[in-house]
Amino acid sequence: MSVEATGDGWRGVAAEEQDHLSDRVSLLLRTRSRRLLGDLLRPHRRGMALLVAIIVLSSAAGLAIPYLVAVGIDDGIPPMLRGGGPGTLFVIVAAVVAAALTQALTRQAFLRLSGRIGQDILLELRRRVFDHFQRLSLSFHEKYTSGRVISRLTSDVEAIAELLASGLDGLVTAVLTLVGTAAMLLLLDAHLAVVALLPLPLLLLFTRWFRRGSSVTYRRTRETVALVIVHFVESMTGIRAVQAFRREPRNQEIFERLNQDYRDANMRGMRLVAVFMPGVKLIGNVTVAAVLLYGGWLALHDAVTVGVLAAFLLYLRQFYEPMQEISQFYNTLQSASAALEKLSGVLEEEPAVAEPRHPAALPYAKGTVRFEAVEFAYPDGPPIIPALDLELPAGQTMAVVGTTGAGKTTLAKLISRFYDPVDGRVLLDGVDLRDLDEAALRRSVVMVTQENFLFSGTIAENIRFGRPDATDEEVVAAARAIGAHAFVATLPDGYDTQVGKRGGRMSAGQRQLVAFARAFLADPAVLILDEATSSLDVPSERLVQRALRTILADRTAVIIAHRLSTVEIADRVLVMEGGRVVEDGPPQRLIAGAGRFARLHRAWVESLA
Repeated sequence: MSVEATGDGWRGVAAEEQDHLSDRVSLLLRTRSRRLLGDLLRPHRRGMALLVAIIVLSSAAGLAIPYLVAVGIDDGIPPMLRGGGPGTLFVIVAAVVAAALTQALTRQAFLRLSGRIGQDILLELRRRVFDHFQRLSLSFHEKYTSGRVISRLTSDVEAIAELLASGLDGLVTAVLTLVGTAAMLLLLDAHLAVVALLPLPLLLLFTRWFRRGSSVTYRRTRETVALVIVHFVESMTGIRAVQAFRREPRNQEIFERLNQDYRDANMRGMRLVAVFMPGVKLIGNVTVAAVLLYGGWLALHDAVTVGVLAAFLLYLRQFYEPMQEISQFYNTLQSASAALEKLSGVLEEEPAVAEPRHPAALPYAKGTVRFEAVEFAYPDGPPIIPALDLELPAGQTMAVVGTTGAGKTTLAKLISRFYDPVDGRVLLDGVDLRDLDEAALRRSVVMVTQENFLFSGTIAENIRFGRPDATDEEVVAAARAIGAHAFVATLPDGYDTQVGKRGGRMSAGQRQLVAFARAFLADPAVLILDEATSSLDVPSERLVQRALRTILADRTAVIIAHRLSTVEIADRVLVMEGGRVVEDGPPQRLIAGAGRFARLHRAWVESLA
């Protein structure tokens, strides 16, 4: 297209390209979700085959009943009217009862088997989602909100559960009933069958319209409910900040808008159902009236029997009822398909920090850390560390200081391998972290942050988090070493005290001490403290520093802090600026100089005065 093309023409081309792109994306999403569903169903192929066989038997029993009614009317009642016995009618009634019992028993068997298979599939799906979310890299969780995570594991899984609970039964039964009923109608009387099946093309077009509309509507429903959950979770998680800043009215306003969007999306789906279901019923009832009129005329001229006409009317009811089932199935299918698309997208998300295919062995790490020409930048961001060569010998305690944004925390994340460098290598005892087994890495390197996250449970369980097999004596020893035992001993339940949600029953300093004890019990070769003493008051910080001097004696440590009191226990100080090391040396030598650290130290001393 030329540059001189009109704006309308350009928009037309752009819209066409966008439609093609949308079609390709939709195809990709459908393919991905079908692949996930097929993968989940594959271990249950025999059970699914048995389910289909049960449904076939149940449908056959159901289809036999109207035919037996026709035989009973035409062959069982006339002999009785002529003075004969009811033997033939009794036989036919017995056959109807047998068919009804068969249908009931097969239905029971189906519900039991389908329920077991469905729950096994959901168990596996939840396991996969939880396991995959845990394995995904930190970069994924920093952009993927906790509300969206909860939405994937709750509302999306529930949508699939509804499909597994009723979808298979509804679809297969409906299809078999439609095909079987059509065959029986043709078998009983071809002329009446033509009248009965004449509206079928209109019904198929109507169903196609509903399917297309519901596909868009239910995808929108899954999107809007996820947004509602995200906003709710974030508001409740940050309730302290919400109340502190009087954010409630604005949060309520946002929630009202999201809630309204969710309601509107559901209402669009309901409007589709409100048109489709009565429309199907109307077509069915008009067809029944037409068959009754034409069939009555044929019966008057002895072209069909009364039994056949009665069977036709019963079969027509069976024929149009599945269309209602199909509409319900489409509702469930579209909701589950949208959920499957989202879940499959998450499950196919590759960790940015991938495990090595052939991991290197490191049975016991000494703790030597080396950066070789390391460059790093966050996705779509400027370089954080342009080039870094650094070696941290085993057993050395290094403090890293610098202004906000200097690259201190990034340095810690690279050592912990929460991120991989864009270029260069980070090595532990000469082994590239990208080649190191994940379990060996997490056993060797532990990071304690200022967040000091505690999990629901007791204090002992939180200290034992990194070593679930640790004894009570080891838990207490770790707490004593870090200085946490004193306050734990004053609690009514001691180490069995419940910490509450995120440790809400404890002070910030107490939470930090528990987090320290947890890290020390894990006994890593490399310990990283990222602003880890920021929540401690001065007495608690001094207590922790005394413990650190003993515990870090033979351990490699990286201490990142703005509070320069923490630097006192360091063997070495690294001053960073713009991702580069601008000063490096023992703290006393740097303090005696005239560089940046000396100025920072003097300013800190003056602030204390």
